[in-house]
Order: sequence, then structure tokens, then C-alpha cells
Amino acid sequence: MLSWLQPKANITAGVPQREAYEIILFTLLIVGSTCSFLYINCVLLYTLRSKPVFCETSRYILLYNLLIADTVHLISSLLLFLLSSFKVKITYYACGFLVLVSVFTQSISPLTLAVMSIERYVAVCHPLRHASIFTVRSTGIAIAVVWASAVIHILIRVFMLVYVFTKISLNLHMNELCSKETVFFAPIFNDFEEAHASTLFLSVGLAIIGSYIGVAHTARSASTDKVSARKALQTLLLHLIQLSLILTASMFSTIIIAIARTEDRSTLFRIYNVCYVFLSILPRCLSALIYGLRDQTIRPVLVKKLCCPWRGSVCLNNK
Repeated sequence: MLSWLQPKANITAGVPQREAYEIILFTLLIVGSTCSFLYINCVLLYTLRSKPVFCETSRYILLYNLLIADTVHLISSLLLFLLSSFKVKITYYACGFLVLVSVFTQSISPLTLAVMSIERYVAVCHPLRHASIFTVRSTGIAIAVVWASAVIHILIRVFMLVYVFTKISLNLHMNELCSKETVFFAPIFNDFEEAHASTLFLSVGLAIIGSYIGVAHTARSASTDKVSARKALQTLLLHLIQLSLILTASMFSTIIIAIARTEDRSTLFRIYNVCYVFLSILPRCLSALIYGLRDQTIRPVLVKKLCCPWRGSVCLNNK
């Protein structure tokens, strides 16, 4: 077999049996937090379809698209985490499907953040033209371009896999745990990952930073709505933080493998779980926090829908 086709070891495998209690504890914490944010995301998705204003405003349409990608990514990442934690081995095709879904939705989020940042820039810097530029139709086209870009990314990976398997035979029954590394095991995927991540996050980062500079410059004008400009600056800053976390998450495996060279398995397992929470879960939950809690239009509707299942009598009295 060629050296560049040698598979990489799964870093989550081989945790000592004596640490089973710690594994269960970490798993419960991660599953609990992920399910909590999944619930909030689902409620927010339902909220964004509960009123016509949410369905006809470009900002909320983009948010809905971002939440769908984040929610699906959380579900696929959680399934991969559970398979790894309980050392469940599945076929290569099943693992490949889960990994491709995770990678696909991971590509959508930063691109959507770029479009949302540009939308905020136009809303603050060109308010009179905002309604004509960001119509429902143009927003739909922008979302279609985002999804098409993610599809192209996945197709390139699939064609690369087909090429790899023309060089070696495919073992449908995987000997290692399911992960992104076991599916895209050839070193050529590392080069592709670095090139794609660099291009994607450089372009998205420039879009967000450019929008931030434009809004900050416009905010100095006396005719500008200071409150609206300040909120837009805060949103763009949060988008930049969210993008940074997603970028770091794309280098998750590289970080863990580098740490694995100097730390023992017990320490590595703890670091892996902490990184998973802050790099895989947190970035996908920020959208709900940024818009669900800060947006004056969404917040009252979202809070009501979150509280009603537990305070039915209060909700009934408020109707």
C-alpha cells in the first residue's frame, strides 16, 4: 500500500476500562448540554415560522437557514461522539454518511455568517436600498448559492475518495471507530482540508471584518441611527467570534493529535471532551443566543414558547 494511503489511528479509541465512570460522566454532561441546545434551536426554528414577519424578512430567513445547518450538525456530531464513546463500530458506508452530513453542514455555517454580515452592513449603511437589495427572492438565491457551494465541497471529497479506493480495496467493516479521520484517512485529505479551510475562512473573515469597518465608519455620521449601528456592530463582532470558533473546530483533529504526542490517554480524553464542548457544541449554539436573546422581535415570542410547556396555566391566562 502506498504510504500516503495509510490510515491514521483513531485518537478516541483505547480509553482504559478503569475510567468508565469518567467516560459516563462526560458523556452525560455532553449529551445533556447538546440536547438542551437542540431543544432551544428547534423552538427557535418553530418560532421563525410562527409569524409572517419572520418569513418575509431577509435577516430571519438567513437565521432560519443557519439554525437548520447548526441543528443538523449538532445531531450528526452527537451521534459520532456517542459511537466513539461507547466504542460502537459501524460499516464504512454508514460512517461515511454521518461524516459527510457533518462536513456538509459545517461548510454552510460560515458562508451563511458572511451573507448575514453583508445584510447587516447594507441595513445600516444603505438603509434606503436594503429592502430592494435583500428581498425574499434575492435572499433565497444567496441561500441556494451557499448550499451549492457546500454540495460542491462534498462532491470534491467524494471524488477524492473514489480515487483513493482505486488504489486500495475498501473494507466495509471498519476496524476503527467512526470519525472524520477514519473516513478521510489519506494524507491528501489533509492538504485539501488546509486549502479549503484557509480559502473559506479568509473570504468569510474578510466579509465580516469589512462589514464591521463599514458599519463602524457609518456609525460616526450624525444622520445614522446610533442604536441600530451599535447593535449591528455587536452582532458582527459576535459573528467574528463564532467564525473563529468554527475555524478552530475545523482544526480539531490537528489540535488533539498534537496534544496526544505529549499527554497520556487519560489527560487526552479530558482535553478531547473539553475541546468538543467549546469547539463543536458552543459555536452551533451561539446563533440561538445571539438572536434569540438579543433580538427584540424574536425574544418575547421565543421566551413564551420556551416557557409555555412548563407553565401551561400562565400561557393560557395570557391568551
